[in-house]
Amino acid sequence: MATKVLAEFSLQGKVVLVSGAARGLGLTQAEALLEAGAIVYALDRLEQASADFDVIAQRAEKELNTSLSYRRIDVRDVVALNKIVEEIATKHGRIDGLVAAAGIQQETSALEYTAEDANLMFEVNITGVFMTAQAVAKQMIKHGNGGSMVLIGSMSGSIVNKGLICPAYNASKAGVLQLARNLAAEWGEHKIRVNTISPGYIVTEMVEELFKKYPERRADWATQNMLGRLSAPKEYRGAAVFLISDASSFMTGADVKIDGGHSAW
Repeated sequence: MATKVLAEFSLQGKVVLVSGAARGLGLTQAEALLEAGAIVYALDRLEQASADFDVIAQRAEKELNTSLSYRRIDVRDVVALNKIVEEIATKHGRIDGLVAAAGIQQETSALEYTAEDANLMFEVNITGVFMTAQAVAKQMIKHGNGGSMVLIGSMSGSIVNKGLICPAYNASKAGVLQLARNLAAEWGEHKIRVNTISPGYIVTEMVEELFKKYPERRADWATQNMLGRLSAPKEYRGAAVFLISDASSFMTGADVKIDGGHSAW
């Protein structure tokens, strides 16, 4: 018997960009979008994507009848960013979605933070997200199809992490949440929806490296949410597909918080 799926979750023929998708959460979300039928372009500043990227790209071509392509770009390079986005839109005659997952983290106390480090955090995590969304919106409006954007926020945009000292990062993620609401308000008339996902603690390669330095955090962080465990990147796959697809067609300016109940205590 053929498996039936809800048609509104299909991304067949849709063109979706995912920034920060060379590895980690961004790549995991890119794979989910591919499985839903989308043509996906990964944007990242890394010179070369992870080994997992190549495996997923081959799967996209051989199993999923679609494609995953890589474009190297630092989101701070606005001119080059707009050029790449325009080239993709021109090639396909459309851009239907964006998942803005590019971001950096730095754990430093407020008294020790330098202006240079803070400005870099804000430039990548807020301005970079803003300019990526702007570049995509220009093409969505140009080609007249509208679309949907997902900006990756964090539960840390709404709460202060106990035992994790990262004031600039948390402020940047709060900025992403407010940015998304404003973009949703401005771009709704162009049939562009803008929402956010606020993840809780995710065990990625970068977090595993952090645990080597602070091994006690693996157990401590798990006690801080209602499920008593940390999350994996795959647990955010469905949210990305939902928000990019027509399944969320009347949803904009909203935040999807996926944190195991951490901020609901």
